[in-house]
Amino acid sequence: MTLPGFIFFVGALIAIVGATYRVHQWRRGRDGEGVSMLAALMSIPRRYFHDVHDVVVRDASAARMHVFAAGGFVAAAGLILIVHVLGIQPSWLVVLTLITTLIMGIGAIMAGLRRFQARPGRLSSGLYDLLPLALGGFALFYFWGSWSLLTGSGDSPWLSPMGFLLMVAGIFGTAFLVPGLTMGPMRHAFAGAMHLAFHPRPSRFADDIATGVKPLDLDADQLGITTPEDFTWQQRLSFDACVQCGRCEEVCPAFAAGAPLNPKKLIFDLWATGVGDPVGTSYAGHPYPGQETREEATLAPDIPIIDRVGGIPSDTLWSCTTCRACVEECPMMIEHVDAIIDLRRFETLEKGATPPKAADALETLAYTDTMAGKALSGRLDWAADLDLPLARDRQKFDVLVWLGDSSFDPRGQRTLTALLQVLRSANIDFAVLGEEERDVGDLARRLGDEAEFQRLAHLNISTLARYQFNRIVTNDPHVLHSLRNEYPAFGGRYEVTHHTTYLNELVKKRQLVLAPSAKSKAVTYHDPCYLGRYNKEYEAPRALLDALSVDRKEMERSGSRSFCCGWGGGAVVTDIPSKARIPDLRMEQAKQTGADLVAVACPNCTTMLEGVADDPMDVVDIVELVAGAIIAPATREEA
Repeated sequence: MTLPGFIFFVGALIAIVGATYRVHQWRRGRDGEGVSMLAALMSIPRRYFHDVHDVVVRDASAARMHVFAAGGFVAAAGLILIVHVLGIQPSWLVVLTLITTLIMGIGAIMAGLRRFQARPGRLSSGLYDLLPLALGGFALFYFWGSWSLLTGSGDSPWLSPMGFLLMVAGIFGTAFLVPGLTMGPMRHAFAGAMHLAFHPRPSRFADDIATGVKPLDLDADQLGITTPEDFTWQQRLSFDACVQCGRCEEVCPAFAAGAPLNPKKLIFDLWATGVGDPVGTSYAGHPYPGQETREEATLAPDIPIIDRVGGIPSDTLWSCTTCRACVEECPMMIEHVDAIIDLRRFETLEKGATPPKAADALETLAYTDTMAGKALSGRLDWAADLDLPLARDRQKFDVLVWLGDSSFDPRGQRTLTALLQVLRSANIDFAVLGEEERDVGDLARRLGDEAEFQRLAHLNISTLARYQFNRIVTNDPHVLHSLRNEYPAFGGRYEVTHHTTYLNELVKKRQLVLAPSAKSKAVTYHDPCYLGRYNKEYEAPRALLDALSVDRKEMERSGSRSFCCGWGGGAVVTDIPSKARIPDLRMEQAKQTGADLVAVACPNCTTMLEGVADDPMDVVDIVELVAGAIIAPATREEA
C-alpha cells in the first residue's frame, strides 16, 4: 500500500463510520413504505442517469462541472482503491489513474470559476466554498502519487518541500471528499444515492403522474407531524440529501414575492433539527425573507419543529402555494410540498393553529360543502336558461361535466357557459350533478384538514356511484387533480380530463371545427401549476391556441417551469404578508412577452391574474376563445 493509498484507506474507514451514523439518524424516523433493498439499490443508476440528469442539465454550467468533478472523482477513487490501496499496479491502470485525476483537476478549476467568478446568488457559501480547493488538492496529490509509481520514484517525492505541500493538500482533499461523502457538506453524495434508492414517493420514477398526497389515517394517535422523528425514515433521508444548490429558492413564487418562505432553508432546518451531522454544517444561504436575524436551527429530534427556538416559523409553513416548482427543479428529487402538508396537518387537526382567514374558509367549507359558502341548491341558478341535463334525470350518459366553484362566481360562469356551448356544438352527450355536486376538498387537504377532505371525498364518491358515465370533464385543474390522483385511494377511480385536453381531442377528430382567429392580438399562455406540474398537461392548451392561429408567445417561465398565480395551497386564504403579490409578478412576466392577451386554463388563475390592478392585461380562458371560433355545423363541410 502506497502512502496515498494509506491516506485514502483511512479516509474510507472514517467514511464508513459516518455512513453508520447517517443510517442511524435516518432510522430514528417512522417506518415508511417497504421496499426490497436489492431492488432499491439496483434502481440507482437508472434514476440517476435519467431522472436526476434531466434536472441537472437545465443548468448547463453545473452539468459540465459535475461531469468533470464528480465523474472524475468517482473514476479516480475506484482506480486509487485498486492501484494504491490493493497494490494492483499495471502501467495501464496507473495511466488511467493519471487521466482521471487530471479530469478531476479540470473539474476543480470549473468549480472554482463557478463559485468565485460567475457565482449564482442562490448557492450557499460557507464550507461549500472549500470544494474547489479540496478537488484540486485531491487531484494533485493522487496525480503526483500515481506519477511516482509510473516513474518508479517510490515515496521519495514526499520528502521534498513541494512533495510535503502536495501531501498536506492531499490529506485535506481526501478528508473533505472521502469522509466528506458521509459527513459535512458533501454528505449529499451518499445520502443522495440512498435517497434515489429509497425515495418516499417511488411512483415518481415509475409514471408521469405521481403527485397525489398520501392519505392520513384519521384513527391514528397523532394526526400529522410535529417533531422531526415523526417523519418517515425515507423523508429524513431526503432532507439529508439536500446539496443547498438553491434551485428551489430560485423558482419559488413565495420567496420571489418576499413571503417568509425559502424552500432551501426549510429543508436545511428539517435536516438540522432532525438528522444533523457530527462534523457540523452551518447554514450559509439566504434566510427566510423578513427573518434575517432568526437563530439557527439545532439538532433536537424530539422537540416540535414549528416556532421552537431556531425552528421553522409558522408563517413559513403557510406561505407555500404547493405549486411544486421546488420539487420539479430539485436535482436531488426532494419532496418539499409533502413535508409542508404533513406539518400543516398537525397544526390544523391537533393544534387548531390554522391562520384565521384559512380557518374561516375551512369552517365555510364544512358548513356548506362549497368554498363559496353558497347553498348547493343554488349551484345552477346562473344557468336557468341553459336547460342543463341533470345526472339524476339521465342516469347514463357519456360525459359528466364537473362545474366546481366557478358556478358560484360570475366570472367563472362565463367560462362554464362557453364550455357548455362548445360541448353542445360538438353534440356531446353530457350531464351535470347540479345540487348533488360538492366541493372536491382540494383546499381542505392543502391546508392540512385531512378530515374534511376525506369527508367530502367519500360523499362525492357515493354520489358518483349512482350514475353511469365514461369520463368526467372539468375546467378546474384542482378538481382534475383531486378526482384523478387522490380519490383512487378511497375507491373513486374515474377517467378525468381537463377541458383543454378534451376539446383538443374533439378538434383532432373534427367534432369541433375552428375558424382561424381574426384577431391580430398576440397571446401568451399561463400554465396552471395543477394542470402542468401536477398532471403533465402542457401540449393540449397550446395545440388549441395553434388551431386558432393566434400569435402565441411563450413566457420565459413556462411549461414545467411555469410561475404560480398565487392561488394554490390555500395561499389565497392564508394571507401571509409579503413584499409583493405573486400574481403581480406573474403578470409582469406576461407583459415582457409583448403579448396583448393572457390565455389561461384554470378559473383560479383567472381570478388571481384578473385581480392585478396595475396596468392590467386582458385575461381569457382558452375555452372562451374556442367558443368564439366554432364554425357552425351547417358550414363545416365548406370548411
